[in-house]
Amino acid sequence: MLYQLHEMQRSFLTPVMQWADISSKLFTNPVSPLAHTPFSQRIAAGYELMYRLGKDYEKPKFDIDAVEVQGKSVAISEHVVVDKAFCRLLHFKKDAGAPAQPKVLLVAPLSGHHSTLLRDTVRGLLAEHDVYITDWTDARMVPASAGPFHLDDYIFYVQEFIRLLAPDLHVISVCQPTVPVLAAISLMASAKDKKMPKTMTMMGGPIDPRRSPTQVNNLATEKKFSWFENTVIYAVPPNYPGFGRKVYPGFLQHAGFIAMNPGRHAQSHREFYMHLVTGDDEPAEGHRQFYNEYNAVLDMPAEYYLDTIRTVFQEFKLPKGSWEVGGKLVRPQDITNVALFTVEGELDDISGAGQTQAAHDLCSGIPADMQRDFVAPKCGHYGIFSGRRWREVICPEISKFIRQHG
Repeated sequence: MLYQLHEMQRSFLTPVMQWADISSKLFTNPVSPLAHTPFSQRIAAGYELMYRLGKDYEKPKFDIDAVEVQGKSVAISEHVVVDKAFCRLLHFKKDAGAPAQPKVLLVAPLSGHHSTLLRDTVRGLLAEHDVYITDWTDARMVPASAGPFHLDDYIFYVQEFIRLLAPDLHVISVCQPTVPVLAAISLMASAKDKKMPKTMTMMGGPIDPRRSPTQVNNLATEKKFSWFENTVIYAVPPNYPGFGRKVYPGFLQHAGFIAMNPGRHAQSHREFYMHLVTGDDEPAEGHRQFYNEYNAVLDMPAEYYLDTIRTVFQEFKLPKGSWEVGGKLVRPQDITNVALFTVEGELDDISGAGQTQAAHDLCSGIPADMQRDFVAPKCGHYGIFSGRRWREVICPEISKFIRQHG
């Protein structure tokens, strides 16, 4: 019922938000008489803030049309390599004249936001790599006839993509997928699969959430599993292709994101209003771009979300060595020929210190000279894969590691 109420509220707010958007433009457009009235800038700022707080945010586009490679601008085009029910494998293909580069599979999180959250990650990697990315589908857009999607299915998807692109492949996982990616490669190693990647880079993920638990980890352990089943799972309403599918709705996830740092978001919106009033366009546009991405959320399949809660955050099956996928035990110690690079942010408040580094203890079969750990100073969770520190510090380190073991 909550999902239906949310849709009713959204339907009611849509014309109101359209009115706020039009009103904002009437008070800023130089050809409009209202733009020359007293306090027009403040009124316009108020309307735009109202519009952005209440509007519905759609999935953004990557919008990567070109990248600089060896001092030259190279055109980029998106190609769908594999189109599955719950995920598309996208390739950011360079023009034919571009030099051959190491192939990278970037495994994006399925944890609330769209894969476009990694736009800056993709852009940074493209200069020196041939980049593919997992583009997960909003579960409300997947017909119920497509069946369920479990955490095991996520692992099987990753394995399929690795086998398609390997052996000359480097896998990078950001946040949530570090766990299923490690499981996928572990199972392939145990089966002596010949299509193994050369390296795996794991960034800010909950390999062992028992280390330095954060607010996110505490929520998962303080609540019983039945609470998640009965409180945050709802059926998709009739106005979507996935009608009837059980999901963890994106709007609930977004509320949780905001609740983690309400003061920070309130301050950000206050500053946005003042930038609009004073005509400070650059920071105002930066605010728009950030929240266009941050506020665009997707529904997760209920079975996948609940599997993740139980397996990763409550029973800690990966670090305990008790995780079975398809009847086979996940054994990271069986990996011997895939170089491992872990990246953490010093100030990460989502995946605490040591949670990603735990991969080194689990992957005991990898020689020491094929393992490396890096802690990015003064870097929070999102700074690991986006922003100046990503571009100037972390991305070059990953590129160096890939070249060393490629």
